[in-house]
Amino acid sequence: MKKKTKYNKKQHGDKRGYKNPVMEAYIRVSGGGTGYITDEDGQDIRIPHANLNTALDGDLVKVSRYIKPSYRGDVTGEVLEVLKRKRMKFVGTFYKEDNLLYVSPDNKRMYAEILIPEKNTLNAKEGQKVYAEITKWTTVKKAPLGKILEIIGKKGDHETEMRSIILENQIETGFPALVENEAKNIDLDINEKEISKRKDFRNITTFTIDPVTAKDFDDAISFKELPNGNYEIGVHIADVSHYVRPGTEIDKEARERAFSVYLVDRTIPMLPEKLSNDICSLNPKVERLAFAAIFEITPEAKIKNSWFGKTVIKSDKRFTYEEAQEIIDKKSGQYSKELLILDQLSKTIRDRRMKDGAILFERDEVKIELNEKGAPVKIYRKGSIDTNKLVEEFMLLANKGVAERIENFCKSEDLKKVFVYRVHDVPDREKLEELNILLKAFGHELKIEDEIDPQEINKLLKKVKGTPEENLINMALIRSMAKAEYSTKNIGHFGLSFKFYTHFTSPIRRYPDLLVHRLLEKHLDGSKISKDELSRNQQLALSASKREIEIARAERESIKMKQVEFLKDRIGETFEGTISGVTEWGIYVEELETGADGLIKLSDINDDYYTLDKKFTLKGEKTGKKFHLGDKVKVKLIAANVDERTLDFVFV
Repeated sequence: MKKKTKYNKKQHGDKRGYKNPVMEAYIRVSGGGTGYITDEDGQDIRIPHANLNTALDGDLVKVSRYIKPSYRGDVTGEVLEVLKRKRMKFVGTFYKEDNLLYVSPDNKRMYAEILIPEKNTLNAKEGQKVYAEITKWTTVKKAPLGKILEIIGKKGDHETEMRSIILENQIETGFPALVENEAKNIDLDINEKEISKRKDFRNITTFTIDPVTAKDFDDAISFKELPNGNYEIGVHIADVSHYVRPGTEIDKEARERAFSVYLVDRTIPMLPEKLSNDICSLNPKVERLAFAAIFEITPEAKIKNSWFGKTVIKSDKRFTYEEAQEIIDKKSGQYSKELLILDQLSKTIRDRRMKDGAILFERDEVKIELNEKGAPVKIYRKGSIDTNKLVEEFMLLANKGVAERIENFCKSEDLKKVFVYRVHDVPDREKLEELNILLKAFGHELKIEDEIDPQEINKLLKKVKGTPEENLINMALIRSMAKAEYSTKNIGHFGLSFKFYTHFTSPIRRYPDLLVHRLLEKHLDGSKISKDELSRNQQLALSASKREIEIARAERESIKMKQVEFLKDRIGETFEGTISGVTEWGIYVEELETGADGLIKLSDINDDYYTLDKKFTLKGEKTGKKFHLGDKVKVKLIAANVDERTLDFVFV
């Protein structure tokens, strides 16, 4: 969290506040209706509720800092004008109070109830979930006026709740007619003229390895033994840029969506199905166009040569991760020789990455099985297997190789300036120092010098592996890290310990990858960069990074909903869990079987008066009893609210 800005007369000028009092910024608004902006020095300025001037979370606002310092000692501000709204549409519950009709938004950061005139209700019934839009709002002293755009349905129903997540996170489902028509008219034939422009890999052993539920296969691996004893390993990526051209309706739609969305019960694709599941999917036994990174690799996994360009392939086999793993484990089966060599190479590359300082976080993935009605019937944790890591290593190799190719061989400085990198900044030092408080409670410590050494983080991860606190420390470390993002300014990737890195391997489901394909092609062709590409790509990188966070939130929310739904019929049962958070209002516990988080309210702990001690511990005032982050506990489930996505526990 940013530091509060303390009032300083020398720095800020006279008692009115800043010398330069007006600034533009994106505002953050808490559930309680208090706003915050970050100034030029990276400091927080508080906007009291009365001074919000109807600004909502994420809005671009003009703020005055003429307000004199508050009694808290921080500098406050006032919103003069809302320059750009992030959103005016919200999912909520329709209700009636004092003969007036309202929508109570699900979004906790939307601090006002929306008043709905009777003519704008669409005949919604009280208690239904609806999608509403604010049509007029002039002052925070009065409720905003709005209208209902859609009646979603009965609260708690599967389709209602999933639709609510989709609408609340502003995710588009169907495609506009112009996009669908454009997709229908795409020529699916791969003619000899196009093949003649590409390297032909149709007779080279090639296969895909994907999850069992995958429908779009955007990457394939080719394998060939060379006469000199080395291996030619190709990472072939669906050539989406061949079919999706800049300025087309499909391209405009993909740019707006930015990513495919993977909810627990459905995939919402970035591209129309004709592209994502058909011509751009590297299905077995059919010819497909690809953009490839080809590496000559020694048996010791050293890269001797690399080549980047367009290819045509014909995948021999579609493996699931589990099928490929079984062949590796048995050392026999279809393409066993190739899989075993790839597995060994990937492990050597991985070990080398670790020695170079790459940070390895291993957290189990929560898997949810649903019945035909969308109800969860099984929730379990699933760890990564060797074939997951095999594919990951070669995708990382391709992504890194493309970025290095641009940096080392691209003669166009203009192209380097517009290239889109995947970057990861060094961790915030203050956050790591706070983390050390937690670590010391478990007898560990992270050595922090002038520069953060990733090897020290790896030493810690290795030390805690297999301990009861492993999962907690992994989670706390991840929270202390910066968020990886897209940028035209390369600062390297701290977590991977790569000086140059990009995203090249998933253009079906990530728009930045599609853009990287186009930029790489321009480099290989020697094409010039237009003057407007720099600002356009900078903006695209920024918006994609923001959209990525929003989509990840929607995906997490769909998981959380099903976890709560799965457990709601088990109220009264006892579970084992780990304390995953301590706050002034209670203790969060992660249930071990499903990974679901629930809260033990402080008011439900009656044996003492507990206060927060050193941020990671609750301590009883009389008994001295402590609850630490990472403690193993037994809890009883006493309430489950699917609508609120909450679980309530008590200690057993």
